[in-house]
Amino acid sequence: MSALRKKFGSDYQVVTTTSSSHQKDKRRKRQRFVDKNGRCNVQHGNLGGETSRYLSDLFTTLVDLKWRWNLFIFILTYTVAWLFMASMWWVIAYIRGDLYRTHDEKYTPCVANVYNFPSAFLFFIETEATIGYGHRYITDKCPEGIILFLFQSILGSIVDAFLIGCMFIKMSQPKKRAETLMFSENAAISMRDGKLTLMFRVGNLRNSHMVSAQIRCKLLKSRQTPEGEFLPLDQLELDVGFSTGADQLFLVSPLTICHVIDTKSPFYELSQRSMQTEQFEIVVILEGIVETTGMTCQARTSYTEDEVLWGHRFYPVISLEEGFFKVDYSQFHATFEVPTPPYSVKEQDEALLMSSPLMAPSLCNSGEKNSSLDCLELLEDQESTTKLPTKVQKMTGRDGLPRKLLRMSSTTSEMTYSLGELPMKLQRISSVPGVSEEKQITKTTMIATESISKSVADLPPKLQRLAGGGGRMDGHLPPKLRKMNSDRFT
Repeated sequence: MSALRKKFGSDYQVVTTTSSSHQKDKRRKRQRFVDKNGRCNVQHGNLGGETSRYLSDLFTTLVDLKWRWNLFIFILTYTVAWLFMASMWWVIAYIRGDLYRTHDEKYTPCVANVYNFPSAFLFFIETEATIGYGHRYITDKCPEGIILFLFQSILGSIVDAFLIGCMFIKMSQPKKRAETLMFSENAAISMRDGKLTLMFRVGNLRNSHMVSAQIRCKLLKSRQTPEGEFLPLDQLELDVGFSTGADQLFLVSPLTICHVIDTKSPFYELSQRSMQTEQFEIVVILEGIVETTGMTCQARTSYTEDEVLWGHRFYPVISLEEGFFKVDYSQFHATFEVPTPPYSVKEQDEALLMSSPLMAPSLCNSGEKNSSLDCLELLEDQESTTKLPTKVQKMTGRDGLPRKLLRMSSTTSEMTYSLGELPMKLQRISSVPGVSEEKQITKTTMIATESISKSVADLPPKLQRLAGGGGRMDGHLPPKLRKMNSDRFT
């Protein structure tokens, strides 16, 4: 029995997992969309009349067939073509009567030394394969034989080009190149650079490189839309470095592919506990150009939820030797446990937000109608209540106050916060009870004017003239301008 260590706060709980045999049974029962070897478990049925589309692209249909069917079609096509053409030569010899006059030296047959079907078949093979033994040959006394010979040459070239080309494409397909591209048996989730990260490993067993190698990941998961539509295999993109260019691989040595779990990730709400009940499949697609052939190669694999190890990390496989780097593929699939929080990234963000001292001002600026009451209660809970004893906290509680008093206290507190930014003299005037807002504004204007006059009086004479009216004193202005200036300020 293996064990997983879960951390809750500062305590640790040890939760036993199922046995390896039970896990194997679960993997056997789990229906995969893509096998570990990259084969897609999809069968097309009930095509009806759409099967004729396969014949319209006969060459691709033959290439996509399995090798046993390709060999069967290859042998059958040549056998039928050879028998058909040999029969045509035998029919010509039979119609002309060449089969009965083989020993007549004065008679010139259509094809020399063709006196039965086996000899006609041998003549066709010698002609088609350009062997030319010289014993059987066509004569100039047979125009129908010349026409059949031309037809045989054209038909043979077409059959050769079609079947040999099909076999050549079949053999040069880079599917077998994908056999030397390795994926780790399991994926792992652990912390990397302070972020929860999903990781898996890829490797190239050949010395020849994969040119322009690129990797993509798809998450297959069933879900139901708000409208009630059920999507059995909804495909979501997993970012493995598309924005930063990390998905472009230089696949010379094994690489660890990382998907950072953040707010944009489909695994934002995935935790160690929820992963035990989730059902999903991660499909990995590696594409590149084979350096030796120049053909595009694609390798695929997948990871189900029971193949994702929480709190694990891959062993390093590269070591520095004398003059070269050595890759140890015996540790390619190996992982080891590391301390990893069992919570999802969403739960960690919420916990960090609740513990942050900047949360209260952010909530106070939410713009709701009763936000002032909520802010006051939150400030009291975080600052005063946590510092007082339990008995005093009960005495200072606000639950027993009427709602009207709470609104009055919140309004007074808001006024206190707003007046805290004014000078002390203006705060005293604003805090005098019974003073209307218009009087307060008038007194505030008078005090501001007095302060400006005092500050101007302290300046040198030249600066006083500049501050008095842009370089000219008000007493030196014409009467009409003085009146307009006084009306503007009053």
